[in-house]
Amino acid sequence: MGRYVRRRLIQMVPLLFGISLLIFLIIQAAPGGPEAIFLENRLFIDPSVIDAFRQRLGLDQPVPVQYVRWITAVLSGDFGISFTTGRPVGDMISERLPATLELMSVSFVFAAVVAIPLGVYSAVRQYSLFDFSATTASFLGIAMPVFWFALILQLLFSVQLGWLPTSGRDTIGDGSVPDQLKHLILPAFVLSLRHIAAWSRYMRSSLLDVIRADFIRTARAKGLRERVVLSRHAVKNALIPVVSIMALDLAGLFSGAVIAETIFAWPGIGRLFVQAMFSRDYPLLMGILMMGSFLVVFFNLMADIAYGWLDPRISYK
Repeated sequence: MGRYVRRRLIQMVPLLFGISLLIFLIIQAAPGGPEAIFLENRLFIDPSVIDAFRQRLGLDQPVPVQYVRWITAVLSGDFGISFTTGRPVGDMISERLPATLELMSVSFVFAAVVAIPLGVYSAVRQYSLFDFSATTASFLGIAMPVFWFALILQLLFSVQLGWLPTSGRDTIGDGSVPDQLKHLILPAFVLSLRHIAAWSRYMRSSLLDVIRADFIRTARAKGLRERVVLSRHAVKNALIPVVSIMALDLAGLFSGAVIAETIFAWPGIGRLFVQAMFSRDYPLLMGILMMGSFLVVFFNLMADIAYGWLDPRISYK
């Protein structure tokens, strides 16, 4: 296992290098640039001012030269300076990262705790009223626009009922744990809803395949209780493909946080990404996108490692 992990970690280096090059070229090819923000609603401006601005930001250099300068700085731990704030990109990301990790962690745990038992019970009670109800609710959860559902919850529970705060991570002057939990409920639920719907369906389908297998019939023939057969044999094997989906969706939680954090004014990476995108802050965009790319690759590795724990037949060399 250790040899396999080391090999995968080495393979991540050229992969992330290729991703960084592709992202850099896409950002550079986007219409406009950082100077466009300062030129909006201005009919007359001296071209020399624009040239001086681009030279100060290093945008007057050819794209290959800009990329080499950027990747060289990144290899030394420097992600550059934000065009809009003048602060190091690494500092800005590290300040917002704990809030996003908190939101992602709570959403992931909540989705897993709800989705897996829901999928197991739906499979055990196949074609029952509960199964049909869960299936219908899952389809609605997958099809429902996240931003619309977030606004509805915000209007209902925050504006009309007044049970939960509308936005932010805590109340100014409070900051207690109960207050932070109240601020966390709505964005975490919105972020986890689609994953609950999808994971429960994956779990149901996978478990239905497993409980028809020969080794499950053998376990039942030995006289084991149905609960033991399900928990010790069926569920563990059914989790193998589901874990793969869950690991890949961890990166999806990061991208989904963009919507949740923007609507609920959650001070995390997702909201920072939206601000960087509208201000065309190239270094900050590159830093956030590369962090997201690393999470995708890393969680893929975690999924492969989890396979070996769930299924002893899988061995890595």
